[in-house]
Amino acid sequence: MKPARFAYVRAASVDDAIALLGTHGDGARLLAGGQSLVATLNMRLSAPDLLIDINGIAGLSDIRLNGNTVEIGALARHAQVERSEVVARHAPLIAQAMPFIAHPAIRNRGTVGGSIALADPAAELPACVLALGGILQIAGPDGRRSVAADDFFTGLFETALGPQDMLTGVHLPAASPDRRYGFAELARRHGDYAIAGLAAAARVQHDVWHDVRLTFFGVADRPLRATAAERALTGHLLDEQHIDAAVAALDLPFTSDVQADAATRRHLAGVLLRRVVSQMMENKA
Repeated sequence: MKPARFAYVRAASVDDAIALLGTHGDGARLLAGGQSLVATLNMRLSAPDLLIDINGIAGLSDIRLNGNTVEIGALARHAQVERSEVVARHAPLIAQAMPFIAHPAIRNRGTVGGSIALADPAAELPACVLALGGILQIAGPDGRRSVAADDFFTGLFETALGPQDMLTGVHLPAASPDRRYGFAELARRHGDYAIAGLAAAARVQHDVWHDVRLTFFGVADRPLRATAAERALTGHLLDEQHIDAAVAALDLPFTSDVQADAATRRHLAGVLLRRVVSQMMENKA
């Protein structure tokens, strides 16, 4: 199939894109990497009247370390992030996840902002941002604002973004020597969407775990933290007893679909938890 007819315009700035969204309302869509949008256009699952191309807006693809914060612009390509020395050194969880995102052709065009704003429940980056306690930078008709990742993902393909909002970047806490990170996913083939995945972060002092954040993806309608399992690991010298307790505490609203039923996802979540905790016990930031 081919898309329905639409108009096209290149936004000159963030303010220009916001103004165009305000003028055209629900009939307008932002175009960044287009790796999800173009497919839905071709299948006529999406039929906007206007596409607003934001690729020409300066400054939205930067990746930099600003003090203790890693700042990644919304237009940074996955491949750019994958090659970034700043990300490799200061955001190792993101670096771990990047090779699992689709395939090289997709990563060459797909953007960080597009992946986060789409909020596919099986996508890697939303889960990593949530595991790291990231802050999403948003521009809208009322100005700029910051939204914590814990408040950003609200449902199936739903976020805190309003109809006239635009995601401009994400801020992540830079890694420190006492931090541990882990990532794993299970998919039918490498590059497919995950049937289940886990992105995790924790602070470890004198072998005691603190600030544990376990974010599962591909198992529910959005990336979700397993807070009961986090509590089972927090404040302890980890051993098999505490890991078993964390697996037993996995209480997420696991979903069923053509890939796997809820019981299978519950089992896979436990497998992933053991694997990722093992990674984190071996690795330092």
